[in-house]
Amino acid sequence: MNTHPHGRLTVTLCRDLPDFADLAPEWEALHRRCPTATPFQSHAWLHSWWLSYGTPGRLRVVLARRGRRLIGAAPLMLVHRPMPLLVPMGGAISDFSDILVDGEDTRAAVTALERGLHRAAAHTVVDLREVRPDASAHLLFEAWSGARSSRADSTCMELPAEPIDALIGRMTGSRAQRARAKLRRIDALGIECRSVPVHRVAGAIGTMLRLHELQWLGKGVTPEHLRPRFCAHLVRSARRMVRDGEASVREFLLDGEVVAADLSFRSAQLTGGYLYGADPRLRERKVDVSSMLLRELARESGAGQGRGVLSLLRGSERYKNHWGPVPVVNQRLLLARSSLEPLLRLRETQMTVRDRAAESVKSRFPGARDWRGLLSQLPEAGLAALGRG
Repeated sequence: MNTHPHGRLTVTLCRDLPDFADLAPEWEALHRRCPTATPFQSHAWLHSWWLSYGTPGRLRVVLARRGRRLIGAAPLMLVHRPMPLLVPMGGAISDFSDILVDGEDTRAAVTALERGLHRAAAHTVVDLREVRPDASAHLLFEAWSGARSSRADSTCMELPAEPIDALIGRMTGSRAQRARAKLRRIDALGIECRSVPVHRVAGAIGTMLRLHELQWLGKGVTPEHLRPRFCAHLVRSARRMVRDGEASVREFLLDGEVVAADLSFRSAQLTGGYLYGADPRLRERKVDVSSMLLRELARESGAGQGRGVLSLLRGSERYKNHWGPVPVVNQRLLLARSSLEPLLRLRETQMTVRDRAAESVKSRFPGARDWRGLLSQLPEAGLAALGRG
């Protein structure tokens, strides 16, 4: 229902980083009012991401206001390869993308953003990746007056936001017994979990990434996770998000030593584990790390009101399936002016080639633990060759 009938609707385009930085208070207020917002649309995450990954002059954030109140935002950026595109801020290290709309003024926000985005995309295709099925971006897609197209993107695994005992209760008898035995093993060893306060976030993130590299040693770690810019981004964003109750950094101690650490995010309807690191010696002690982490994540998700989903985020790895999660498929939305429909169709063709390349990589490197990371390192020409092969 529109509870703000008064006030003129205006649409502007933010292209400067200082202006985007100044938006923090009203952006976060809008983030709280948007019923579909995920942590990856928070100002803390996006601003920090831009500091690590953004290209000067490429920022394109569409803003919709009713009077002085921010009611809509589309955080985008301009890229030129493989063709001119407007894509979401946050890049490949963000699991979800979306627009933000005021839940009290949704229709006006979507209408204004559609108008503003139509102007901003005068010469480009809008390519929105990893859009959740309930995301507000689907409202924009339906309202779009030009050419449009959608297709499936990554699969995510989700559980209800319940304590670990309730999640185990949903499992079959033998699986439930094994899950309880794994947790008893963790407790018998005396592993302790502690939440990290804001002033210790930087050190804990550093420890987590060190353990993350150690656990993937010889198995093909995602290269980006080892780069200083990634660490700097996680530290900056996590400090703000922990302070604001949007993130948790945890450390797991055995005999006084940190043997694992993780970073999780939460928003109104979603809690998700983002990244973790664990000492390989835990396997020697027969510690099931995924069960250890999930228990704490379930405790966090079940403690909040309205946090209806415990997301295991992108990927359908085997260890996730032990808990009986529901697969949820993200969508990829393409938008363009009617006059640019041929450009949109060309983008569809490029996507098809890349999808074929991904399947080729998976079939040629069946033992790879991180085929997405492997794929991201291949140039566009190499992807095309793989796709044709």
